[in-house]
Amino acid sequence: MAEARWAMTAAVLFAAGGLAQLVDAPAVLWWGLYLGCYLAGGWEPASAGLRALRQRTLDVDLLMIVAALAAAAIGQVFDGALLIVIFATSGALEAVATRRTAESVRALLDVAPERAARLGPHGREDVVETAELVVDDVVLVRPGERIGADGDVLDGVSEVDQAAITGEPLPVLKQPGDEVFAGTVNGTGALRVRVARPAADSVVARIVAMVERASATKARTQLFIERVEQRYSAAMVVATLALVAIPLALGAAFEPTLLRAMTFMIVASPCAVVLATMPPLLSAIANAGRHGVLIKSAVVMEKFGQATVVAFDKTGTLTEGAPRVAEIAPVPAAGIHADEALTLAAATERSSEHPIARAVMASARERNLDLPAATGFTSAPGQGVSATVAGRRVRVGSPGLLIAADAPEGDCPAEETIQQTRGLVRQFEAGGRTAVVVLVEDVPVAVLAIADRLRPGARETVAALTALTGHSPVLLTGDNRRAAEALASEVGITDVRAGLLPAGKVDEVRALQADGHRVLLVGDGVNDAPAMATAHLGVAMGRQGSDLALETADAVIVRDELDTLPSMIKLSRRAHRVVRANLAIAATVIVLLVGWDLVGTLPLPLGVAGHEGSTVVVGLNGLRLLHSRAWRRAQGGRSQRRRP
Repeated sequence: MAEARWAMTAAVLFAAGGLAQLVDAPAVLWWGLYLGCYLAGGWEPASAGLRALRQRTLDVDLLMIVAALAAAAIGQVFDGALLIVIFATSGALEAVATRRTAESVRALLDVAPERAARLGPHGREDVVETAELVVDDVVLVRPGERIGADGDVLDGVSEVDQAAITGEPLPVLKQPGDEVFAGTVNGTGALRVRVARPAADSVVARIVAMVERASATKARTQLFIERVEQRYSAAMVVATLALVAIPLALGAAFEPTLLRAMTFMIVASPCAVVLATMPPLLSAIANAGRHGVLIKSAVVMEKFGQATVVAFDKTGTLTEGAPRVAEIAPVPAAGIHADEALTLAAATERSSEHPIARAVMASARERNLDLPAATGFTSAPGQGVSATVAGRRVRVGSPGLLIAADAPEGDCPAEETIQQTRGLVRQFEAGGRTAVVVLVEDVPVAVLAIADRLRPGARETVAALTALTGHSPVLLTGDNRRAAEALASEVGITDVRAGLLPAGKVDEVRALQADGHRVLLVGDGVNDAPAMATAHLGVAMGRQGSDLALETADAVIVRDELDTLPSMIKLSRRAHRVVRANLAIAATVIVLLVGWDLVGTLPLPLGVAGHEGSTVVVGLNGLRLLHSRAWRRAQGGRSQRRRP
């Protein structure tokens, strides 16, 4: 970015000028380097300050340019160049942070396909831009394709992965009459879909609009010191002018009066105040980055410590987003062992690409089971798969398979087996798990409980966040309430809001904000992005997070380690304490030097030394947060001393 390039140029010229001055190079050389620093780092703040002045506002940008020029006018070109570098760097950081909204919207537009296969009246197929689709058009969606428009299924049966929109971890069966969304991924069956909404009104387009609105209406958050910018700037200008005008009106000599006023502007300039704020926050950002948390700006670092409630997405955030076999329950009347049932199921599922098939295969590998060969594999969307394994016909699929397995009237053993199987299915589904039935020769022999894997440390993270914020975290998910409540009870969350589309998550975040909360929202998917943009602070999971979530978020947990969240809140609060201590130091020095200049005669070199000394002190104090010990303290641990 241009701002970053100019800030880097100013810093290089400043460093070169300082080195030239240190080695007693000709004055014209280091003066020239410093003036180059003025031009490189000062022209954009000066332009912004003049624009603000035309709108009858006064900001620190213009004040710093005036102070820097005044310093150069009285021979203190080093001090002025230092101010320029500090403000140019701060402006570059802010500019980088403000670009993410446009990038996130562009990333979202890649979710929906650009073209769709539209069917004509006589079955003719035309490939058209999805933007050209109108209501009542019929499109053909082949296996593995993304659906091009919101609509209703006219014909065909398939399972659709709509996690990007609803957050559901498993594909959902779609058949005639069901609604489908643009951008979701079709499974193994072909679907004919009647378009219900034009592209501009699709769920994906509404997500784009929500992200844009939330970003546009979200108030620009400023750093702590920036909140007093206007008053401080105005007070300094008025005081400087008064120090020139009043003594001259009383007959004082011009040159000493001007020197006193310039000394006042130098010692009162907020150089130390700026360093009081930025180094602690930037040091905390660097420390967090080393431990797997990417913070996008100093403002974000400050926001972590202000959060009063944390809201979690479910799939891919509190859970890993990958189904697993949580339990294998053999049907007692079938007389089969759990490992044998899993072996038959895994051998049957081996040729399937369904997420449940991958979970069954993974469970078989964990148990080191030898899988026999399977022949005659078939797959039926929404029902399951079947194959012949070791001479027996095995079917693995939804509990609907039990309908075909109903026992003949009067067959008591078979009836008992089916009733026991149905009991196991009800038990697993009541616990929020997905039940998968295994049948051998149409006799149910076992039920597999499929569940999403909880992330390591999720329970401890929820407990720590509750203690830090004083409120239990909130679960916001598009998944069904039964599954959401099962997971919430497992991690210790009591406030569950389930079945939410992206707009619903935004509404829930706004409701929390209306109750006075500053909401920190953690998510990973496209459906979380509008809520992230609306929340006080959005945090994305880095490894499996969608492009939109990563770009919209204010911070990214790169390694998906949830236990870094409490550490970030503690580190942010500690950084804020260091900022307040630095501000107290800087303000004290400024008050002392200004008072000396006003009531006595403060030598300019002494004023500069005091001013720069306070700058160095607060800078070094802020840099303490770079040490790994600061992160260990945020984690609640203590450094280990080596014994001799």
